[in-house]
Amino acid sequence: MHAPTELRARALQCLIEPDPSAKVAAVYAMAAASREGTCVPDAQAALSSVAAIPGRPDKPELVPPLQVGRRAMNTPEGRAMLIHALAHIEFNAINLALDAVWRFPGMPAAYYTDWLKVAREEAYHFSLLQEHLRRLGYSYGDFIAHDSLWEMVERTCGDVLARMALVPRTLEARGLDANPPLRAKLAQAGDQEAAAILDIILRDEIGHVEIGNRWYGFLCRQRGLELLPTYAELARQYRAPTPRGPFNLQARRQAGFTEDELLALQAASTAAG
Repeated sequence: MHAPTELRARALQCLIEPDPSAKVAAVYAMAAASREGTCVPDAQAALSSVAAIPGRPDKPELVPPLQVGRRAMNTPEGRAMLIHALAHIEFNAINLALDAVWRFPGMPAAYYTDWLKVAREEAYHFSLLQEHLRRLGYSYGDFIAHDSLWEMVERTCGDVLARMALVPRTLEARGLDANPPLRAKLAQAGDQEAAAILDIILRDEIGHVEIGNRWYGFLCRQRGLELLPTYAELARQYRAPTPRGPFNLQARRQAGFTEDELLALQAASTAAG
């Protein structure tokens, strides 16, 4: 398939690719072309897709979150189920970054290259987890998965402000909180390779959440909105889940959350019980 030289069109082409390995390769190639200056964004390009968004393989079968079940760390299959769940999150994260690139016109050029960087790093994370899953004797698609992350992507398709508020700095930020205890469980179970992958993911995800925070702040300033009340209203309007503690406050600070935002986060968690 011919690769467009316009970045947003090429991101859409990557997004609709259903094969995970082909999608990863396409994202790597797009990032390389961007670095070389042969694929640049046009913020005003009119784009649309007749293909299903996102492109994804027939498996894993997608079920409601409560049907996924618990993963026992004391069995190889249980650890593989956890690695598979993480791989599915990263696969969705590739797609959400690509969607952020192509869907929203009129943003500064740096917005598009920021989200291309996110897509490239999410593709790397997926590849690491996919390879580790293979070492455990399984493949991506061997277990069921849920789609709650992508559901919020779909809800926020009409407003880049809502997307920045509720995907990177809400749902992806939960990964900053969840990562350390998951890493500890895998290390305790003797899977040091998986623990090392989670170290890489945490390092990069701090940067991804920071990108979401930065563009959320940019859009609030551009629209003359205050960060905290605007976030609360968007969370209510789009039915965003209330994050529950404990929170990785150090990582969240590194990702650009202010002390006022962290206090509001903790207060909301306490109020939610």
